[in-house]
Amino acid sequence: MSSSAPQHPGPAGGHRLWSVDEHLADVLAAVRPLEPIELQLLDAQGCVLVEDVTVPVALPPFDNSSMDGYAVRTADVQGASEEFPAVLTVVGDVAAGSGELPTVGPGEAARIMTGAPLPPGAEAVVPVEWTDGGTGGGAAAGMTPASAAPEQAGGEVRVHRAAEARAHVRARGSDVQAGDLALAAGTVLGPPQIALLAAIGRGTVRVRPRPRVVVLSTGSELVQPGEALTSGTIYDSNSFALAAAARDAGAIAYRVGAVADDADTLRATIEDQLIRADLLVTTGGVSVGAYDVVKEALSCVGSGDEASGDVDGGGIDFRKLAMQPGKPQGFGTIGPDHTPLLALPGNPVSSYVSFELFVRPAIRTLMGLPESEVRRPSVRAVLTADKALGSPAGRRQFLRGKYDAQSGTVSPVGGSGSHLIAALAHADSLIVVPEDVTSVEPGTELEVVLLG
Repeated sequence: MSSSAPQHPGPAGGHRLWSVDEHLADVLAAVRPLEPIELQLLDAQGCVLVEDVTVPVALPPFDNSSMDGYAVRTADVQGASEEFPAVLTVVGDVAAGSGELPTVGPGEAARIMTGAPLPPGAEAVVPVEWTDGGTGGGAAAGMTPASAAPEQAGGEVRVHRAAEARAHVRARGSDVQAGDLALAAGTVLGPPQIALLAAIGRGTVRVRPRPRVVVLSTGSELVQPGEALTSGTIYDSNSFALAAAARDAGAIAYRVGAVADDADTLRATIEDQLIRADLLVTTGGVSVGAYDVVKEALSCVGSGDEASGDVDGGGIDFRKLAMQPGKPQGFGTIGPDHTPLLALPGNPVSSYVSFELFVRPAIRTLMGLPESEVRRPSVRAVLTADKALGSPAGRRQFLRGKYDAQSGTVSPVGGSGSHLIAALAHADSLIVVPEDVTSVEPGTELEVVLLG
């Protein structure tokens, strides 16, 4: 951990109230980008490139046709019209992937397909629609398949329009030249980048792998969706929300079904998951209730030592943050590899807001993304509401909002309750009310964190 990181106050966070920014800085100071590995192209999707990739050969590697038609010499079709067509002898077919190419001499043409190499002697391509297609009739709508009429690779073709030099020809290297920079280190590999790598012949690429994030929810009251509810039980939504959010952030997410409020069971489950985790996220059991067992369970996971508050030494620090929702938080590293773990509160909105503020930046840091892409983007927007919004003194409040980019306004969605999942489902942003503000009038400009 860097020397500038906040010092840990002790196993239970002491009585200190941490700010949102201090907690995030503490998390990011303990997280390092994953080591690079070589991956096959499709396995590298979503990963961050760690090397500059240069182009080994020009793309396209040869002059080729952009149309189905005829490769011709421009002098032979000069002045051609429907009334006075240029009549050319067809000397063969040139299909995509053709090896041996016919030479186009004076008064000759070669039938050519899209992507096929321009044969020697040819200077342009006339689309088949500008010809009779070798039928001796009017303008052709297309070519007869070679298998159905192989004789049309010979005979004559009537060309009804002139063509400029290089017409409908894709020049060698018109996309990229050999030696050009194809992709720079730091690029996130999406489908277009994968396509470019394949097009220049790269079968593998060196990247930082997508982080493996294990999500565990805790609580004896939790039932998995699809099962029947009994008295006092609710469906486990947090683990689904957080696993989905981890995937959205770029991680490979593993969701573990809800663990009962038993410290030994939770401890054993977490220790079992360490083998496949670059980051662990728990939700629930971090407050001050008699059945909040996460603190007890995480006091000695994987190390055999009581938590000391020393993140580098493998402890988990539980603390209170000056924010709403999400006041109780836990953070540290566990196990022999000092795997980072973030313990989030159990209320659904608290859990999700905490993920966006702290877990998502940790995932993006593990990926090796630049600092500008670690956090969600934020904008300034004018509050539209029926009445003033209240906010607790000394707490940074995060309200669910609906942002209108066209008008530059944001409106609250639902109330401030940390259990209101339906409101969260309809929000696309978080409205940030600063710690020193207790009332926000409509028309006030505020920071808005964009979630989509």
